[in-house]
Formats: sequence, structure tokens, C-alpha cells
Amino acid sequence: MTFAIDLENLRFRYGGGPWVLDIPELTLDRGERAFLFGPSGSGKTTLLGVLAGVLEADKGRVGVLGRDLATLSAAARDAFRAEHIGYVFQMFNLIPYLSVIDNITLPARMNPERRARVDGAGVKQTALRLAASLEIDDLLRKPVTELSVGQQQRVAACRALIGSPELVIADEPTSSLDFDRREAFLRLLFLQCERAGSTLVFVSHDRTLEGMFTRSISLPEINEAALR
Repeated sequence: MTFAIDLENLRFRYGGGPWVLDIPELTLDRGERAFLFGPSGSGKTTLLGVLAGVLEADKGRVGVLGRDLATLSAAARDAFRAEHIGYVFQMFNLIPYLSVIDNITLPARMNPERRARVDGAGVKQTALRLAASLEIDDLLRKPVTELSVGQQQRVAACRALIGSPELVIADEPTSSLDFDRREAFLRLLFLQCERAGSTLVFVSHDRTLEGMFTRSISLPEINEAALR
């Protein structure tokens, strides 16, 4: 069985600047729940962007779900991400002119593979179930621009989870949630990943969450660029 993530001699920098990532090796088994942490500026969001194919590595192997993203074109990486990866962006990246329900269902409507993996209840019913789990089912017809930051964060989480992606990447997904909603969010996230057999890579500054994950990864310890 291939690893969910298999990095070898990964190096990335922005333009001609200093190396932001220099990771000799990192592997993650399928189905693992990994908690990734490190101080601001250590490259956490950059690493997530490389894993999702949003950013292109300068050097090395970027193995994700059995494919080396370093060998794919930008268009092929986009297609791979749409089919296989659910991403909760730090800035949410919601579509402002769409309603909550349309934002949530967008990945399943745009990608036939994600749509095919939705359970028998259908795309809309699956979206309703996810929204209810995070207590935003009463907001489904509202434009996302009318929501609070915490509500937008929960919409972004539902959108990432619909269609059972094989890899879920979450960048500070609980930063705007209060304690009770944070717990509900994590329960939903773990349940959905377990049901789908998804691998989870979760970035947070909140080390109190670390014990809930099957693996903890300190980015400064594996990223040699952070030592320079």
C-alpha cells in the first residue's frame, strides 16, 4: 500500500528568496490523523500548499496518494486536488456570490468523482447533514458574505469534507471557534475521515489538541530550512 504522503528531498522557495522548505523525508500512512505544528513563519501553510498542489516544489518528490505532484502540470495538479483533496484554507476561499449551501456542494457539483462518492442521500442531503453537524443548517440560503468569521470557517469545513476526499488538509480550522463548537468540529472531522478512510493533516497553534491525533509532527524538526 502506498503512503498517503511521501516526501523526499523537498525544497521550495518563493521566487529567488531563501529556502522556506527543505525536508529530506516525510511519510504519512493512509488513514493517519497528523497534527502539524510550529511557530509562525516556519513554513506550515507553505507545506500544505505544496501537498495540495497549489504551490509547485522547486526540487524533490511530492508523493500524494500515490502520485508525484512534482511531475504534474498546474492543470493536472488542479484536477487531482479537486478529485482527491479536501482543503480548509486559512482564509476560507469561499465564493462570495454563492450561498452557504452552494459553497458547500460546489466540490461535488464540479467534480464527478467527488459526486460519485457522496452517499445515497445525494449531494444536497449530505450537505444538510454536514451543516447540521456544525450548527449552520439555519444559514444555508444566506450569502456567505453575511456570516461571521466563525460561521464562514464552518462552511469551509463542510465544503472540504463533502464527497469523502482521500486527503483532508486543514489550516488552522478551529482558530475562530469557541470551545463547544471546536469540539463539535473535531468530532465531525474525525468521524468523516474515519468513515471515508481519509488521511488528515491538521495545522494548529493550539497544542492542547495534539493528544487527539494519531501522530504529531514538529515542522521545525523536519524542515532543515528552519535551522538556517
